[in-house]
Amino acid sequence: MKILVVLTSHDQLGNTGEKTGFWLEELAAPYYAFLDAGAEITLASPQGGQPPLDPKSDSPDAQTEDTDRFNADTTAMQALAHTKKLSEVSVADYDAVFYPGGHGPLWDLAEDASSIALIEQAIASDKPVAAVCHAPGVLRHVKTPEGTPVVSGKAVTGFSNTEEQAVGLTDVVPFLVEDMLKTNGGHYSKTDDWQVHVQVDGLLVTGQNPASSAATATALLKLLK
Repeated sequence: MKILVVLTSHDQLGNTGEKTGFWLEELAAPYYAFLDAGAEITLASPQGGQPPLDPKSDSPDAQTEDTDRFNADTTAMQALAHTKKLSEVSVADYDAVFYPGGHGPLWDLAEDASSIALIEQAIASDKPVAAVCHAPGVLRHVKTPEGTPVVSGKAVTGFSNTEEQAVGLTDVVPFLVEDMLKTNGGHYSKTDDWQVHVQVDGLLVTGQNPASSAATATALLKLLK
């Protein structure tokens, strides 16, 4: 079982002067869910190499058992420092694709031609694609073979408007994940802010927020079994 994990290369939080990137827990929890299930994991990003970590996700109050394990794991840290370049990755080599969130993907992966093609090829090849928190934003321009938005008519979730409001970035992000999913015809649902919520519809697996990252990974593994 081979799983491709796609991370952002974008580190600027709009024009705030602050940094962003991927959210540590949203990589760490799925990473160990996959690893402990016997999967072979490959990390990729648009630029390759070390992807930017959202500094807020590295703060003491954002740490979990999984993030502690990841930070102490030299093999994981080496893999993170040397992500493959997304344009050089073929979905044919993997059984599934997983996208961790953080605000970064809204700027680069949502618009990245290699990422869009990768997801379209995965779905066309009957391979599941999972995304958590802000990462469902990567589905923004992804189409089915028939040319309709991939989320159209699908049960989906992702970082909610109320959660974006709570972190004070509604006017900073290039688009709101919840609004985009609805605009593209997705049947969006959410639970209370910061609680676990995952939707599975066909080959698409989406999770609402950081708390949902492990559950999103588990749902993806179920599809692979």
